[in-house]
Amino acid sequence: MTEYYHPRYSNGHSRRKHKSVKFIFLSTLLLLLIIGAAGWKTYNLFFESNVYTGSQPEFFVQIPTGSKFEDVKEILYTNGLIINRKNFEHVSKFKKYKNAVKPGRYKVTDQMGNLELVGLLRSGNQTALNVIFNNIRTPEQLASHIASQIEADSASIIMLINDSLFLDSLGVTRNSVFSILIPNTYEFYWNTSAKAFLERMKRESEKFWSGERSNLLDKIKMNRHEVITLASIVEKETNKNDEKARVAGVYMNRIKQGWLLEADPTLVFAHGDFEIKRVLNIHKLIDSPYNTYMYRGLPPGPICLPSISAIDAVLNYENHDYMFFCASDDFSGYHSFARTLEQHGINASRYRAALNRRNIYK
Repeated sequence: MTEYYHPRYSNGHSRRKHKSVKFIFLSTLLLLLIIGAAGWKTYNLFFESNVYTGSQPEFFVQIPTGSKFEDVKEILYTNGLIINRKNFEHVSKFKKYKNAVKPGRYKVTDQMGNLELVGLLRSGNQTALNVIFNNIRTPEQLASHIASQIEADSASIIMLINDSLFLDSLGVTRNSVFSILIPNTYEFYWNTSAKAFLERMKRESEKFWSGERSNLLDKIKMNRHEVITLASIVEKETNKNDEKARVAGVYMNRIKQGWLLEADPTLVFAHGDFEIKRVLNIHKLIDSPYNTYMYRGLPPGPICLPSISAIDAVLNYENHDYMFFCASDDFSGYHSFARTLEQHGINASRYRAALNRRNIYK
């Protein structure tokens, strides 16, 4: 039997099939383009660099306690850190950051993407900082210095230093609060409160006084407060670490002999004028418990935060029979020591003459 072949029918079927394949191909291509475009847009939204830190490779963002999302935006935008604000806000909404704002200090890096940035801020994974304090004379100076480094303000720190109930919980009084503050470098989170700061200092103090230093307290028959107080005087008498133990030895000799300490730095503290360079007889007339020319024994509390070197100098004071010392007339920063009042008078006369030559009269 002969097969019948219809050319028109065959060609039409082929054309329809061809159109169908072409339609599917173009539709698929269009879909892929749409998906690719959407993917690229999504990639840019989440991962493209959207942080600019200027000439520095990083910037530390500080988000105060109690901040809302609007506050965070203001901080970021004011510092010019965000390139595309709309994208940042889209990702923040997607990650529900509005309901998860956490205070702290965060390190953002140049070219960071939105997803990484929002993830960091949302996690609360802040970067700690080193809090350093030394050469502090008064609680007010301490409060101001600490407040310049962490979120707690100076008023909140001073309020606690004046709060007898809180100080009782730390085992100190206002006069002895410096005894739990050991000048050093400590790692803190920026949003540390005043209470948390002082409680941390108490714990650090306990660590400091454990072990050998505790044994030395028993050996020299002094408590922590007394050592800190004497160390504060030594600190202001000399900045030469290799001389501090000898200066401490002079004051220990005076204490053992029942003498007045007659420490010039205590007069400076009593007057509250830390610019005094030359202590005169008129300065000795002030009626203050910190006037060691008038009142026997140690003053009520430290006249500064002594360094660890000064504290250890008192704990390991030098055993000698010197009873006097005065600044050397060569202005080297060292002192001339004497066993007798006569020799001390000679040393003191030399120093006074050197001051006069330099026109230092007060």
